[in-house]
Parts: sequence; structure tokens; C-alpha cells
Amino acid sequence: MGGFKGRDVLSIADFSRKDIDLILKAAKKMVPAARGDKPNRTLEGRILATLFFEPSTRTRLSFESAMKRLGGTVIGFAEPMGTSVAKGETLADTIRMVESYGDIIVLRHPQEGAARLAAEFTERPVINAGDGAGQHPTQTLLDLYTIWDERASIDGTKIAVVGDLKYGRTVHSLTYALCNFDVELMFVAPPGLQMPNEVVEHVKGLGLPLTVTGDLGKVVSEVDVLYVTRIQKERFPDPQEYAKVAGSYRVDLALLKEARKGLVVMHPLPRMDEIAPEVDETPHARYFQQAFNGVPVRMALLSLILGGTA
Repeated sequence: MGGFKGRDVLSIADFSRKDIDLILKAAKKMVPAARGDKPNRTLEGRILATLFFEPSTRTRLSFESAMKRLGGTVIGFAEPMGTSVAKGETLADTIRMVESYGDIIVLRHPQEGAARLAAEFTERPVINAGDGAGQHPTQTLLDLYTIWDERASIDGTKIAVVGDLKYGRTVHSLTYALCNFDVELMFVAPPGLQMPNEVVEHVKGLGLPLTVTGDLGKVVSEVDVLYVTRIQKERFPDPQEYAKVAGSYRVDLALLKEARKGLVVMHPLPRMDEIAPEVDETPHARYFQQAFNGVPVRMALLSLILGGTA
């Protein structure tokens, strides 16, 4: 725990395999408190400041839930229009002001690099809750936790990431994080939305087995984890480009007939039509459990950073 106290969480690249293992184990211990079965008041008197310049449901609510399950309190905003930001206040000034009110800052911002910039203006720990098309490290940690918890290990797992691999920040961060483990990766995307070349080269450079394809049907029978993402309209500079690829893949019962018995289907949510509702009732569906896992994972991080018990 020594290396975590007061630490910023800006990019998953800042975390070693040892760091990740520590967080996953700490998160497992937090599950009873995250469910409300066992009280944990180790952050009583501490204040989390949440600054959400971009819409969010799961990330914001799970951070709030995590802090409150640890006995702390939460201040902040989910809509910048009701704040001094609407009057033109800079991010630097907002951060300097907020550090007087809280012990730790969670920031979500549409601009890539905003969290790293914010961390330069404050002595308070900053957690990046998503910055544009950049990083979303706590999402990556809860994704890793879900795979680890469902399969008892991340090593030895075959994982297909599916959908918008060009603009989807979750899959970029997840891929880099998975490169700390002994995994086999498959990138499944329509033309024009495949994983950026630097990510592909990073995986190849480490010698991990990698398949790049546009055919979901071909890989579904081979993998242990299917990580599905939506085609994100809001990340497309050109609406016509979006229209060409919207609805490229759909995970339904017909597709899952070919799946391995223990296949885990994940999704960072929100979903549109890429996973049929009928899949929810199958043993493969783990995306709502995945969303819950954000609470113990964020509890572990908050506790480690603020010096609680984890």
C-alpha cells in the first residue's frame, strides 16, 4: 500500500503488473462493504470532489457509492452549466478552488490530457474518470477485475475486443493493461474502425498472440471473453462516417450458439443494439456485474490513495 498513498490515477500505463494485482486483491476484500453487507467507515471525515464536465452515469454514481460505502462524503457537479465554468473559469482555476474543499478529486472532461493537466495544478490526488478519446483508467481496472474474478486468473485467457476500436478509449486502455498478462488478443472491428496502429504494434512488440479481423462469427467459438463496445456516435468527426458503420455487430442468441460454455460477455455500457436483450438471461452476460464491480474497485483505489484500509 505504501506506493499508493497520495497517488494520482491518470493513465493505466502508470500501473505495473504488481500494482494491478494489488488493486484487484484489495477490491475483492471490498465486495461485502460494496454490497452493503458489512460496514466500512475507514474514510469517515474525508471528502471526494467529483468534477464531471461530460455526461456519465455509471462512473459518477459508482464513485459516489464507493466513497459513501467507505464512510466519506461527496461534493461536486455533474453538469458544468450550473457552475462558474459556464462563466469562463479555466480548468486550472476550478481545480485550485476545489482542492480547498475536498481531499481527492475525480475529473471527467471532454479534452484529452485534461486530467494530467489538472494534476499539475493541485497537491490533491487526481483520478481521471475519462478524458475525451484518451484514458479511462478506473474503467480498465474494473474490466480487469471482472475478467480476473470470473475466470480466477487473467493469464491464459483469450479475449476478443469488438466494435469501435478506433475511437473507443476503453479498449485502448484495456489492451495496454492486458499486455501485462499472458493473454491472446483478437481485435474485431469494421473497416475504418480497427485498433490504432500504435496499439497493434505495441501488442506485437511484446510477442503476444494477436488476430485482427472484421469477422465476429469466426472468433466467437475460440474466445473466453467477448468485450463488446458500442459504435460511439459522439466520437465521430463526420456523421456520414458513423452512419456507414452503425450496427455493424450484434451479439444475440444465434451468435452465442457457437460460444464456449464459459464465455464471459462484457460491455462498458451504455449499450445500444450491439447486445440483444435476450442475452441478459444467459450465463454469458456479465455486463451488469461488471458495472457493479466498479464500486469495490473504486473503493479499493480511494482507500489505498487516502490511506484507509484495503
